[in-house]
Amino acid sequence: MVAFGKKLKETQIQEWQGYYINYKLLKKKVNRYTQQIQVGAENRLNVLKDFARMLDDQIEKIVLFLLEQQGALASRLSDLGEHHDALSQHQDGSRISELQEAYRAVGHDLLRLLFFVEMNATGLRKILKKFDKRFGYRFTDYYVKTRANHPYSQLRQVFKHVGIGAVVGAISRNLAELQDHQGSYISIYDQPALSHPDPVVDSIKAAVNRLSHSTNFLEFLGKHAFIMQEELPSPSGDQDVEQRYHFTSLLLNLVNTFLYMVNTYVIVPTADNYSLSLGAAATLCGVIIGSMAVAQVFSSVYFSAWSNRSYLKPLVFSSIVLLVGNTLYAMAYDLNSIAVLLIGRLFCGLGSARAVNRRYISDCVPLKLRMRASAGFVSASALGMACGPALACLFQTNFKIYKLTFNEDTLPGWVMALLWLVYLLWLWISFREPPLETKENLVPQEANAGLLINCTVDNGSTRPLLLNSEAKQKDENDDQELDNDDHDEDDEDSKITHRPVTSIMSAYRLLTPSVKVQLFVYFMLKYAMEILLAESSVITEHYFIWSTSRVAIFLACLGLTVLPVNIIVGNYISNIFEERQVLLASEIIVCIGILLSFHILVPYSVPQYVGSALITFVAAEVLEGVNLSLLSRVMSSRLSRGTYNGGLLSTEAGTLARVIADGTITLSGYLGESRLLNVTLLPSLFICISSIVATCITYNSLY
Repeated sequence: MVAFGKKLKETQIQEWQGYYINYKLLKKKVNRYTQQIQVGAENRLNVLKDFARMLDDQIEKIVLFLLEQQGALASRLSDLGEHHDALSQHQDGSRISELQEAYRAVGHDLLRLLFFVEMNATGLRKILKKFDKRFGYRFTDYYVKTRANHPYSQLRQVFKHVGIGAVVGAISRNLAELQDHQGSYISIYDQPALSHPDPVVDSIKAAVNRLSHSTNFLEFLGKHAFIMQEELPSPSGDQDVEQRYHFTSLLLNLVNTFLYMVNTYVIVPTADNYSLSLGAAATLCGVIIGSMAVAQVFSSVYFSAWSNRSYLKPLVFSSIVLLVGNTLYAMAYDLNSIAVLLIGRLFCGLGSARAVNRRYISDCVPLKLRMRASAGFVSASALGMACGPALACLFQTNFKIYKLTFNEDTLPGWVMALLWLVYLLWLWISFREPPLETKENLVPQEANAGLLINCTVDNGSTRPLLLNSEAKQKDENDDQELDNDDHDEDDEDSKITHRPVTSIMSAYRLLTPSVKVQLFVYFMLKYAMEILLAESSVITEHYFIWSTSRVAIFLACLGLTVLPVNIIVGNYISNIFEERQVLLASEIIVCIGILLSFHILVPYSVPQYVGSALITFVAAEVLEGVNLSLLSRVMSSRLSRGTYNGGLLSTEAGTLARVIADGTITLSGYLGESRLLNVTLLPSLFICISSIVATCITYNSLY
C-alpha cells in the first residue's frame, strides 16, 4: 500500500501542482507541534489556532483555483454553444463530429478537475484524522462545525463540489443533442430514461458520485458487506487480483454465506418448542440461538487468520464442522439431551466462515467487480435470513426412520446437514485456490511511480492526464532539499502507518472516537434485531397463540423487506441526504420502533407487535448500510488488511451484541413470559438512546 503523501505526489497534474494541498507540510507541522508540546515550548491553544489558519489557507488556495478552472470550462462551453447554435441552422456531419469531440475534450478536462478535487478532499480528511489522533482533540468536529456551516464556507466547495453540476449538465445536454442530428432531439431533462449518455459523461458521473459519496442500489447494498479497500487503489494491484479471480470460487463463497444464514435462522421458529420437548423452559431458546453466536466470536478470529494462508482449507473445515454440528442438533431429540443440542449449535458457530467470504471478495475479486460481489454477499445473507424461517415452515411433519425422529424440531438439523454435505462435495471439486501473494506483490514498486490516470472513452483509447517524469524528479529534488531534516522521520512514520495490525489491542488503539461510536451503533442495531427475532416465537405464542408456521411466515416476511428497502434507500434517500443525516434519522426511527413495542396498560395486539417490529427491523436495515459505509470512511487504512481488519472488528461487535441479546432473553425468562417483552426491550431502548447521543457528539466528524 503506497503512502498517501507519495501517491499524491505521483498522481499530481504537473501544471497544477502548486494548487494541491501541501500534505507533506501539514504532516510535518503536526509532527513538530507534537514535539513542541511535549517539551512545553508551545501552547495547545496556539497550536489549534495556527493549524486552523494553515488549513484555511490551503483550502482557500484550492477553492480559488477550482473556481478559476470552472470559469475556464464555462467559457469554453459558452463558445461551443455559439458554434452549436450556428450548426443547428446548417446541418453538417463533419462539423457535428468536430463539435462532439470538442465537448468531449471539455469533459476530459472536467475529469481532471474532479480528480484534483478528490485528491485534495482525501488529503484534508487524512490530515484532520492525523491531527486528532496525535493530540487526542476533537479538532475535526470543531473545524467542520465552524467552517462547513458558515454562509461563506470554502470547505463546502471542496467536499460538495458546488458549481460542477452545471458544467456536467451543459456537457451532457449538448452531447445528447448532437448524438442525433436528424431532428428527433431527446432532452435529458424531459426524458432522461430515453437519452443515451456519451461514455465520457458516464465517466464524469462516476467521478462525481465517488466524490460526493452518491450511490445507487448496488453500491448501497455492497456497503453492507463492509469490505474495506484503499481510498485510491492502484491499477497494478488490481492486475494481480485479476489473476486470482475465479467466478466459481466466488460463487461458492456466496453459497457458503447463504447456507450459513439459513442455518442461523432456520431454528428460530422452533427453538422454544425444541427446548420444551427436552424438558427445559421455552425461554432457553435464547441460549440455543445465542450459542452459535458465542462460538462465532472465536471462530471469526481464527478464520480471519487462516485466510491469510488459504481459502479452500478453512471453507472445507467450516463445512465439515457445520455438518457435524447440525447432525448433533438433530440427534439431540432422540438422545433427549439439551447438552448435545447446545454442543451442536456451538459447532455450527465454530463453522462460521463469513470472515473468509469477506476476505475472498476483498483479495480475489477485481475492483470493477468488487461492488457487485459485495452486493451479492449481502443479498445472499438477506436471502438466507428470509429462507431460513420459510424453510422451517415446511417441516410440519413427524415420522421415524429406524430410531431417528424427523419432525419440525429435528428436520432443520437433518436438512442443513445434507445441504452442507452437498456443498462440501461441490467445494472440493470446483473451488480453485488462488495463488498466495508474494512479497513483490505487497511492496510498492518504484517502477510504478509514473502512474497514469486514464479516462476511458468509447473508442477504447485512453488519455493520460499526467505525468511528466522529469518534472516529477525535479519536484522530488526540491522537496528533498526543503525537508531533508524530517525525511527519516516521515519515512518511518509511513512504514508504520501502512503496516497491518498484528493484535486486537493494536487494532483497538487505532480506533478514534468516531470509529468507536460507529461500532457502538452497529452493536446497537444488531442487539435490537436479535431481541426482536430471537424472542418472536415466545412472544407471539404467549400473546397471540401463533403456531410455528405463522411465526416462520412472519420472520420470512421481515427478511424479505431487506432488498426492497435497500432499493429505495440506495436509489433515492442516500442521494438526497448525507449519510450522517440518514444515520441519525434511522437511529431515531429504531428508537421509536422499540418504544412502540412495549406492552403498557392496553391489551397487546397483533397490529401493534407487527407494526413496531416492522419499523424496528426496516430502520435497523437502513442503519446498517449507512453505518458500515461511514465506518469504512473513518476507520484507519491499517485495518483494511491483515487478520485484525475492520471487517473482523465489525463482525465481533455484531456477534457480541447477538450473544448479549440472547443471554438477556434467557435471563429475563426467569421473571416469567408475561414480563419477557418489556424486560428485554428496556436494554434495547437504553442502548439505542445512548447511540443517538454518541452520534450527536461525533456528528461533525462524519462530514
